[in-house]
Amino acid sequence: MSEQYEEQVRQAVREHYAQVATAGCGCGSCGCGESVATTPAERLGYTSEQVELMPEGANLGLGCGNPLAAAALQPGETVLDLGSGGGLDCFLAAQVVGEGGRVIGVDMTAAMIQRARAIARERGFKNVEFRLGEIERLPVADASVDVIISNCVINLSPDKPQVLAEAWRVLKPGGRFVVSDVVATAPLPPEVRDDLRLVVGCIAGAAEVTELRAALEGLGFVQVSITEHEGGRALVSDWLPGRDTRGYLSSAVISALRPR
Repeated sequence: MSEQYEEQVRQAVREHYAQVATAGCGCGSCGCGESVATTPAERLGYTSEQVELMPEGANLGLGCGNPLAAAALQPGETVLDLGSGGGLDCFLAAQVVGEGGRVIGVDMTAAMIQRARAIARERGFKNVEFRLGEIERLPVADASVDVIISNCVINLSPDKPQVLAEAWRVLKPGGRFVVSDVVATAPLPPEVRDDLRLVVGCIAGAAEVTELRAALEGLGFVQVSITEHEGGRALVSDWLPGRDTRGYLSSAVISALRPR
């Protein structure tokens, strides 16, 4: 992939999600259709209790799962959200790690950062901060994070190996990597893979499961697991009306541990 194309992808993603941040709705992108607050829990994995804890304005209808369901967050931990958007998962995580913990959201779209920061101020979240930056070059110190989460974002990156390398860098020894994302269970058809609009829509940029596993293990991660969400194939296929993608795309929880 050329540097020119990589930048083209980043710019298209940035422009699209700036529009989402301004409009306050993610329909037509990742998670198009119902918002998280109205989607049945069995579809995205959020509990009714979590739905009630979602700050107004943070839920933009984006996502392909609930990374917090598998993250097993503990009070006092430091959590990093890759591509934090309106801050939804950050705010939910902040309520678990408590005052002794810390949550950092990183997003490359300035409008998203502004939106999330405004919600944090309005709702009095003291243990959450949002930083403008790219997930390929995280504005986060080495070995400073206990848990990395992300929700349907890594597929948008044109340089996924670099994203995973950055995750390794910022995780503490013993740190956990737990993300929800769209994955390819088989090679994508060329007409899907090469459509930039479908990259922005969280479809064409999905990495193959075998490649993700090899990349994580190659960095030194252990206990690597890639498990499809129940109903994940149907969920993703619904984003592309008129085409059945269930034979090659699904949403999944991807988890790994940086050994001590």
